[in-house]
Amino acid sequence: MATGAGAAGKSVVGADARREVVTVGGRRVTLTHLDKVMYPETGTTKADILGYYAAVADALIRHARDRPATRKRWVHGVGTPQEPGQVFFQKNLAEGTPAWVERRELAHTSRTTVYPLVNDLATLTWLAQIGTLEIHVPQWRFDAAGSPARPDRLVLDLDPGEGVGLAECAEVARWARALLLDMGLDTLPVTSGSKGIHLYAALDGGHTSEQVGQVAHELARALEADHPGEVLSAMTRSLRDGKVFVDWSQNSANKTTIAPYSLRGQLRPLVAAPRSWRELESPGLEQLDYRQVQKRLERRPDLLGPVADAIDAGAGSASRTDEDRLHQYRSKRDARRTPEPVPAATPLTSPSAPAGSGGAAFVIQEHHARALHFDLRLERDGVLVSWALPKGVPVDPTHNHLAVHTEDHPLEYLEFQGDIPAGEYGAGSMSIWDSGTYSLEKWRDDEVIVTLNGRPDGGLAGAEREFALIRTGGAESRNWLIHLMKPKRPVPAGRAPATATAMDGAAARYSPMLARLGSLRELSAEADWAYEMKWDGIRMLAYLDGGAAGTVRFLTRNGNDVTASFPELVDDLRAAVGTGGAVLDGEVVALDTKNRPDFSLLQTRLGLTDEGDVRRAQRRAPVHYFVFDLLEDDGVALVDQPYSQRRAAMEDRVTATGTVQVPPSFTGDAATVLATSLQLGLEGLIAKEAGSTYSSGRRSDRWVKIKNVAAQEVVIGGWRPGNGHRGGTFGSLLVGVPTAGPGGEAGEAGTAAGLRYAGRIGTGFRDRDLTSLRRRLDELPATDNPFGDVPPEDAADAVWVQPVLVGEVEFAGWTPAGRLRHPSWRGLRPDKSPDDVVQEGPAPR
Repeated sequence: MATGAGAAGKSVVGADARREVVTVGGRRVTLTHLDKVMYPETGTTKADILGYYAAVADALIRHARDRPATRKRWVHGVGTPQEPGQVFFQKNLAEGTPAWVERRELAHTSRTTVYPLVNDLATLTWLAQIGTLEIHVPQWRFDAAGSPARPDRLVLDLDPGEGVGLAECAEVARWARALLLDMGLDTLPVTSGSKGIHLYAALDGGHTSEQVGQVAHELARALEADHPGEVLSAMTRSLRDGKVFVDWSQNSANKTTIAPYSLRGQLRPLVAAPRSWRELESPGLEQLDYRQVQKRLERRPDLLGPVADAIDAGAGSASRTDEDRLHQYRSKRDARRTPEPVPAATPLTSPSAPAGSGGAAFVIQEHHARALHFDLRLERDGVLVSWALPKGVPVDPTHNHLAVHTEDHPLEYLEFQGDIPAGEYGAGSMSIWDSGTYSLEKWRDDEVIVTLNGRPDGGLAGAEREFALIRTGGAESRNWLIHLMKPKRPVPAGRAPATATAMDGAAARYSPMLARLGSLRELSAEADWAYEMKWDGIRMLAYLDGGAAGTVRFLTRNGNDVTASFPELVDDLRAAVGTGGAVLDGEVVALDTKNRPDFSLLQTRLGLTDEGDVRRAQRRAPVHYFVFDLLEDDGVALVDQPYSQRRAAMEDRVTATGTVQVPPSFTGDAATVLATSLQLGLEGLIAKEAGSTYSSGRRSDRWVKIKNVAAQEVVIGGWRPGNGHRGGTFGSLLVGVPTAGPGGEAGEAGTAAGLRYAGRIGTGFRDRDLTSLRRRLDELPATDNPFGDVPPEDAADAVWVQPVLVGEVEFAGWTPAGRLRHPSWRGLRPDKSPDDVVQEGPAPR
């Protein structure tokens, strides 16, 4: 007979009971068909299941609390191999759900779903009563306001393919643990109750699901690179035989994982069971059933408890951080040594802040620090959200400026000007260039559009100026662009922007969508792919004004206007597109005598502005514009349309004319397309999902670049003297790649935040490369080594430079020490900034 434990919330259900009304945690639950056999192979009944879930409730609920629960129900049991039981997959709560079941709504693309929260034993008991065996939850929880919070744990699902088993999964788990420990994350294993192993690591809630998924994906790739015969990171099922698939996608906000301590709907009542690392070393490692797990919990505490403890501690820390928007600001300043305002407390609104802002004040300060720059600060949620502008406030809609996102500042900074002492953060003189209020059009994580209303005697001359701030380089990048929008109404005389041919304000809001480096086997067979050849050129967005002037502008990935360097493209592009406005994505390519892309030849066209120099370069190195995407058509944005529709619209709109080409897009066998690219002497191919939308400025798994030759962008941090004919230039360059983490202070905007040394480059240079590069390097002297991990033999006679120049090399792979193997110089990349550089391929260990 079942007995209720009242307020204690426990009930024990006897196996011989058929129907019972019990009180669980103050809730009445009717239990029926208690003798129904749910697992015929073992004779496990519903009563056994209810008893198990009551015994493990405290541990299971702790790992599932406040997470939307997806359920798999076997109302009549799991059945047999000959007659499997019917399973019901449920997300939305059905009619008849008890009113006391805690629930939350979650909006999806086309519907809103009401999920239960497994926050108490009564709910868990009711779920088991209606035939729920499996409970699946995501890696995030609802916050106190009922909104999805950021993920608080990372999960890797190690799934064995045909021919491998739990022992191989355990080995991969140990490899993964070592990599995660290097990242500062410890993990604990859970045998999944099915075939594989799950690894859990607690997070502090400081990153989005997309960011966590990217890290997990890179980790999976690194495991595959280190153990290509044992590990697979691609989703393609046909490649899984004989390998352990590291499923990183469990970290997506839309994905769920079996909850720890949940039963599985297998032939036997197995459980997703937390294990110790010592257990994973056992040659007899097996999945555990519900009786084994129940007995383990009776003898020792929850083995996954440390992850829950860390999550709970992180939640408290994250909450304090959310309230303390000025923590980073104060950590950089000593109130005893700087005249800057340094609030002792961190309220969301400061009682001593300037009055009358109405929550929409701005200030632009002129800051004479190590390098002159301007600081734009916008009042938002009780603080000043801040950007450093190394090149000042833009005055021309056709020329964007860099804006580096810095730490939030207190509202008192609206009125601050003075001298920050030497030796302090941001040392130098600061004055107010302009201040006032702003009106807001848009505020997103990657785009802010505001109209500033400054003082009559301010730097904006009292005129309204609309600016767009657009983040570039991905979700964690500090680099943004600031764009002066074209006035929407006539501007009084003397207050117009510097150019009369300004493009429409909608232009220059885009940044090229980026592809990740991959391989053929990573292309999921479940997706429709289109393939384009990868051209050895420089990415350019082309903006065509729909007005009478018919202005054409070419902007590089980092927003530089290079139209003057390629005048032959302007008329041809206008002829190819016809009348009306458009924004195109494409690549400027120089072709050699065999009509093959020549990146070195293209180098000779970059940075030229003198008309005579440009004309001579045109004859020596003619260029073409290869168009492959249409982002805007006559004022209508197409970026939210799938690639297949954008491609069709682009082919309808653009007609190949002179220097403007529309390279074909291919479908079918990717291996054949890649082989063709090799025969043509091309870099490789770009695979694009037919349904992919255009993610401006972001790197996406839905675009994959597959190369015939390995290439890596690098940041130059120094050089070594040369001998012989190189005595007047240099012998080799010392280069690195950025490391993760925050960058330097505002005065160092645009430089790499931190560099890992990647080795020396001494080959691939032409004589003119040596001369021009040495001239550029002499303009960037520095006293400090920007790398920190350079071997003594490389650093002995090195001359250090400011790490602001980006180049590209070909190389044969990475050494175990993280150095480029056999690198050869390809050329400078003036279209890239150091923060744009990413590690191509798996990071070396």
